[in-house]
Amino acid sequence: MKEIQRVSPVVFKSTPVKTEQRDNWEVVMEYSGEGEGPFLVDLSHRPRFDLQDASLSAKKPFGIVIPEIPGNCVLENGILANRMNRTQVSLFNLDGGGAVSMPDESGYTDVTESTVCVALFGENVFSICEKLTALDFMDSQRKAPFLFQGPFSHVPCQIVALSKEGDASGLVLTCSRGYGRDMIHSILHAGEEFRLTPAGESRFTNWIKNL
Repeated sequence: MKEIQRVSPVVFKSTPVKTEQRDNWEVVMEYSGEGEGPFLVDLSHRPRFDLQDASLSAKKPFGIVIPEIPGNCVLENGILANRMNRTQVSLFNLDGGGAVSMPDESGYTDVTESTVCVALFGENVFSICEKLTALDFMDSQRKAPFLFQGPFSHVPCQIVALSKEGDASGLVLTCSRGYGRDMIHSILHAGEEFRLTPAGESRFTNWIKNL
């Protein structure tokens, strides 16, 4: 039986120079002309899950203690857990080298193929964000990683700020798959003056290892 080819909703005009096949996804590891940053990287192929349960405190997905306060996040062993509300947490696999399957328990939903996921990182990323949202990523009261649920380019999104440290600043953003083309266009347009360029997964892997 022929396997189903999975296709990312993110399309860049840049030319791939290195790709890998992974779990029926074609993953671009490097694009030509990536430059010095900031960078926009497609992570839509990386597994993402939603967990809903009335007793979240009793759950430890992938061995992680879920943050108690909505908006707080924890990054452990390549898994990012984002507390959304009293009964819900989102889980992103940010470790490209590890195969992660959805836990065989009730309450989990695989949202990988129904959503877009991109990373935006490097110098001036929050200046780019200021052109697309009123959310205050530089709020001194918020310690990274933290979650915002709100509009980004007028689209309902989950946005997790992973770092606010100068040139190492960056975030991961996810929204409904149907907004993929318009979201990418908006981000790249807003980032033109800062020389924002698409980049392959290798750039993201190197960046997150140094957080």
